[in-house]
Amino acid sequence: MHSTDTLRQRATSCPAASADGGCADDQIAGDGYTCRFEQGARPESLILNMGPQHPSTHGVLRVLLELDGEYIVRAEPVLGYLHRMHEKMAEVKNPAQFMPNMGRVDYLHALAWNWAYVGAVEKLAGIEIPERAEWLRVITCELNRISSHLLWWGAYLLDLGAFTPIMYAFDDRERLLDLLQLMTGSRLTYSSFRFGGVYTDAGPAFVQGVREFIPHMRSRLPMYTALVTENIILRRRIEEVGVIPPDMVTRYGASGPVARGSGIAYDVRRAEPYSVYDRLDYEIPVRHEQCSMARYMVRMAEIEQSLRIVEQALDQLPEGDHMHPKAPKPSFKLPAGESYFVVEGARGKIGVWIASDGGKTPYRVKLRAPGFSNLALFAECARGTLLADAVAILGSLDMVIPEIDR
Repeated sequence: MHSTDTLRQRATSCPAASADGGCADDQIAGDGYTCRFEQGARPESLILNMGPQHPSTHGVLRVLLELDGEYIVRAEPVLGYLHRMHEKMAEVKNPAQFMPNMGRVDYLHALAWNWAYVGAVEKLAGIEIPERAEWLRVITCELNRISSHLLWWGAYLLDLGAFTPIMYAFDDRERLLDLLQLMTGSRLTYSSFRFGGVYTDAGPAFVQGVREFIPHMRSRLPMYTALVTENIILRRRIEEVGVIPPDMVTRYGASGPVARGSGIAYDVRRAEPYSVYDRLDYEIPVRHEQCSMARYMVRMAEIEQSLRIVEQALDQLPEGDHMHPKAPKPSFKLPAGESYFVVEGARGKIGVWIASDGGKTPYRVKLRAPGFSNLALFAECARGTLLADAVAILGSLDMVIPEIDR
């Protein structure tokens, strides 16, 4: 076996630059990423792979770390373990055939991605949406936002070593999934929005169930606060950890709770209003501490604001069609041109750009995934922090890797 010094010396001198990106000596560095990363390391540093086997990276994210004792000197996220080629698939399918893909890009807030895609198609094709369908989209998308935040809350605390909260989170989330199943027929990878409306109308059971869920969820939030938010262990674990100043947010194009936890009050629903959000009274939670705790607090506040939005939407839900009478057939062709449509997802700004040459399938589709920008700043944010804090920082960014490796 090679000694550590020999391995380091050989890795440092390794060209790392084979044409295919692989390493010239797989026995030493394992792959091109590690070899290249080691080239810039100091002799006394330790190179550590955090993931993809680490529980907090969920099997699909690898982070290369250079450590000086317990402190992170450099960090580099390595993606590509779950690439699904969604954008290229969109270019060989007509819009209706591609719709189910949207539920797989971000399986925790699938309806936001549904909305971004149908919005881009409707904008390009000039498709009208009935008033009732707009309100139903708001209701279901906000309920889906709450379910996403609940899973984040439970999984984040589980990553930090607390097992009990995820049981409460899933208890409340299951109630939501039952309701969304009534509207969409699914419990996770939803594909219920259609070009010109929504697939199913809201029946009495759904409306009544949502009205009963709102006070139930509100009654649970004080318990969440007492059990977790005010817990001194959590506060010592994530307060003043993973500081992201506003200039870092803007440089990386971060959005969602990551941006709002750094004092930037940007929310697509308010900054670039779409659908009927401009008719609703709600607040955009913002914190100025810029740390992991601030991002935590923003998401918890957003649960209450989503409940507030849903309650108002139910009160204003009009009668009428849930699909436009002249909605296009599934095999319709997009007119030549391009469009871009953005919505506010649980992780930030979601954008879909479509370019069409008038053929059966789009010429080009580009997906703007908020998690990609949010994860990109981790390399800078983690520098100088403790290794134990890396999990707290990553979890506070609320990564859903399929949307990044799209």
